[in-house]
Amino acid sequence: MKPLRIGLLWHSLRAGNLGVGALTLGNMAIIREVAEEMGREIEFVVLSMRESSTRPIAEGVAQYEIDTKAMLLPSGYRATVGELDCVIDIGAGDSFADIYGKKRFGFMWLSKQWTISQNVPLILAPQTIGPFTRPLYRPFAASVMRKAAAVVARDEQSLAAIRELAPAADAHLSVDVAFKLPFRDRSAERGGSGIKRIGINASGLLCKQAESGENRFGLSYDYLALHRRLIEHFTGREDCEVHLVIHANSIGDQGDDDGAWADRLKAEFPEAIRVPNFEGPSEAKSYISSMDFVVAGRMHACIAAFSSATPVVPTAYSRKFSGLFGLLEYPHYTPVSGITQDEAFAFILDGFERRASLQENEQRALTTVDRKLDTYRDVLRREFARIDGSRN
Repeated sequence: MKPLRIGLLWHSLRAGNLGVGALTLGNMAIIREVAEEMGREIEFVVLSMRESSTRPIAEGVAQYEIDTKAMLLPSGYRATVGELDCVIDIGAGDSFADIYGKKRFGFMWLSKQWTISQNVPLILAPQTIGPFTRPLYRPFAASVMRKAAAVVARDEQSLAAIRELAPAADAHLSVDVAFKLPFRDRSAERGGSGIKRIGINASGLLCKQAESGENRFGLSYDYLALHRRLIEHFTGREDCEVHLVIHANSIGDQGDDDGAWADRLKAEFPEAIRVPNFEGPSEAKSYISSMDFVVAGRMHACIAAFSSATPVVPTAYSRKFSGLFGLLEYPHYTPVSGITQDEAFAFILDGFERRASLQENEQRALTTVDRKLDTYRDVLRREFARIDGSRN
């Protein structure tokens, strides 16, 4: 029997944001696991936006880059998708929504619609769905969800959005696939020589918002000022060392580049260690697993810590944080609003002092992760069983 040809839509092999890469490698691991169990071989084709990085995070995987021309020409995206057995769409994690503007939504919607029009099964892998608060977007989003083979939410808020907007959709609740990102466990390095390694991931996106005063996400405290205060506090302790951890690089927009902000913070606090940019998400997770405590603004830096049982306090900036960590009964994150800088600072320091308790909470929650990912695995088994090889 020929291998199943699986399109990974809105995944990435070369994204500067390691979170999208973490979704890609985590999802590939789960899909391969299910296929091997069923005695099927897999060939992946990553369907992504044009990317600037040249080194792929997975070797031997085909990639098709999507742009306006590819979407509009019959010989472009539609023809490529027509040669696949199934398309699994992860929406870059949280981009199937109306909060990122018309252009991104247009690409998200049209790629799904063209897949459906080619009679290729479309699975929306675990992701944030919505919000869809603007009337213009709602009927388009509802239509493709109804026609998809399955729509899998990674949190209860997203599941509610699916059921409200497209009650006839085959909707399921699972959890973020990045929990299954492969990595090398370096937890044995923690606490060496009595020094506690503090990983601080200052999101370039949130630092830029704080410095400009734009505050698009509505945080009730100054994000950049809080991180300067945290770095000053931990570098001032003789039993701690601060590691400035980068989880998103943006060549085109240095304001959204964790590395550019880490350089600035390193200049302000020379005692801090500016961690070199990682080659890929697995390398980032491996490094994070060596930390004694992590404060992170990037969602998948948080998941890297959580899934390696590294005590972490996420600094939330959207409902996807409360959705995920609420689902896992992990309350140790700073809320978007209703908290002052002093309160956020005290909350994080309390988490540091109670890091053993945070780790126990993570370890309990990881059993929930495996159970909820079984729902997604069941969807994959069902759809792969329906593929009879006729498309090959």
